Amino acid sequence: MAYSILIVDDEALTLRTISRALEAEGYEILLAQSGEQALEIAAKEHPDIALLDVVLPGIDGVEVLRQLKRQDPAIVVVMMSAYRVVERAVEAIKLGAYDYLTKPFHVADAVNTISRASEVLALRLRVRDSVQDARGRYDFGRVVTRNAALAAMLEQAKKAAESDKTTILIQGESGTGKEVLAKTIHYYSPRAQAPLVSLNCAALPDNLLESELFGYEPGAFTDARRRKEGLLEKASSGTLFLDEIGNMSFSVQAKLLRVLEEGTFMRLGGTRTIQVDVRILAATNKVLKDSVTRGEFRDDLFYRLNVLPIFIPPLRDRKEDIVPLALDIMKRFNTDLKKNFTGMTPAAADLLRAYTWPGNIRELRNVIERTMILAPEGEIDVNDLPREIGEFEAPPEAPPDAGNHLPNSAAGVPFVTLEELEDRYILEVLTATGNNKTHAARILGIHPTSLARRLKRIPEEVEVLH
Repeated sequence: MAYSILIVDDEALTLRTISRALEAEGYEILLAQSGEQALEIAAKEHPDIALLDVVLPGIDGVEVLRQLKRQDPAIVVVMMSAYRVVERAVEAIKLGAYDYLTKPFHVADAVNTISRASEVLALRLRVRDSVQDARGRYDFGRVVTRNAALAAMLEQAKKAAESDKTTILIQGESGTGKEVLAKTIHYYSPRAQAPLVSLNCAALPDNLLESELFGYEPGAFTDARRRKEGLLEKASSGTLFLDEIGNMSFSVQAKLLRVLEEGTFMRLGGTRTIQVDVRILAATNKVLKDSVTRGEFRDDLFYRLNVLPIFIPPLRDRKEDIVPLALDIMKRFNTDLKKNFTGMTPAAADLLRAYTWPGNIRELRNVIERTMILAPEGEIDVNDLPREIGEFEAPPEAPPDAGNHLPNSAAGVPFVTLEELEDRYILEVLTATGNNKTHAARILGIHPTSLARRLKRIPEEVEVLH
């Protein structure tokens, strides 16, 4: 690809010499002898690269740089300056110029610098195209829904995306699309051009999770032979998405809290504080407030993450969305699988609506893909759907007078809440261990500090299980 270069200098000899050398390299050349003329040409021709003198009649080169960047952030600008005004070129670098050449310079130096600038431009264009492609895939307008609660949530998420520093906690069952929503928020935000880095907190043990997140210095542990940047640094200026954050250990939670409150952290084994500008989006399939109550998650971190909570309702609570979603998925798989399915029969649609979809949208996608691979093209019918969909029977509804009691076999015995049941079990384990809190915490699988906090909240009237 031949890039276009705008060369701006008030000296005709400089323009002629540099333009001939760059034209011989295959570049398309645009020439200007003043800042005003350069901006007029740039607005009309949209050059890829600018070679720009600092000292110009009228508007100077630094101001031209500002306006060029405002017109097109992707343009690569190389400044030219005499030795006596080199500090202005340094100022231009801070404003986004790629490099500068000090006059007088050899033409070969200009050609080499422009060659490197072309490589930078190619990378920027690939990043821009990648971001545009991602924006096409992750767009609020592409979300298929007729559900009022989900539509309201999407409006809330869209507003939150525009505030590029607000921490968002996305909650919902597995398969509801939490990661897709996080990506949509990122690509709708002012940070869309910066990195989006994802980490599943449930996929790694504590020590690996910590080193992945914060990085480490040589010698931090046995196999740490060289410095490694953590995901926080890689996401700098962008977004870090922490999936299944409810599985994060207390020690990592404490370090993450510091990042959220101060914007700083240290690598493992490091002594230097690192400043980072990153937006954190977190997701969990747990009810995180309940995890706080049980002493399994830090309350201070929860409130710091929960600045803007978003809940994605499960698919069984959005029955009006099931068939439109299935048809949208079918349309995409028609392209991917090179198939020609035209829809589904009313009976097949009724079966999809009756099913409870414990795996939510992920399960629906898998069912449609499997059906389209195995079934003949045309309309999907009842017999084309997997057996678990066709044979599913909805559980009978409880009678309206069931009240707050168990069925007839235990009539009159009130329900016990899950929290009270857990409290009773904790007391039973503590009694069995002779009130040894460390031993009891090990049996319960929680930290002794968490056990101590939980014990303070257990009412005196709670009885031990028998």
